[in-house]
Amino acid sequence: MKYYLSLFLITISFSIMAQKEINTSIKINASAEKVWQVLTAFEAYPNWNPFLTSVQGDFVVGKKVKIVAGGMKFKPKVLQYSENKGIKWIGRLLFKGLFDGEHSFQIQDHQDGTSTFYHSEKFSGMLVGLFAKKLDTETKAGFEAMNKKLKELAEGDH
Repeated sequence: MKYYLSLFLITISFSIMAQKEINTSIKINASAEKVWQVLTAFEAYPNWNPFLTSVQGDFVVGKKVKIVAGGMKFKPKVLQYSENKGIKWIGRLLFKGLFDGEHSFQIQDHQDGTSTFYHSEKFSGMLVGLFAKKLDTETKAGFEAMNKKLKELAEGDH
């Protein structure tokens, strides 16, 4: 009995510490300012964004915004909003430690009319292991689809 209890506690400990990270990037033949302009036109997301279909609220550090991604609604807290540089927020499922996601958009300006868009998320919590395959497939594919559409729109005026 002690063996099974120990095994159970070890399994729970590893589950609690479960982490997963998705990192994507795309080079865009447009300035960081142009990429930022497209990225932050949140009201247009339903028209072009295949991943984030709705983003509402004031992006002020410490405030919550409303996001719809893949049919799921959540209210993450803004961690960063730096013009022409990046946006970061943290969302949680029910309570801290169950399934948390720190979502990040970062723009690297190459000072030559091009930029790189980095789109990533760090997941942690007890349920991460259960969703690992879905994160690797569907979620990553959603990031990449958004990145491609962002590139297409930012480069559209060239």
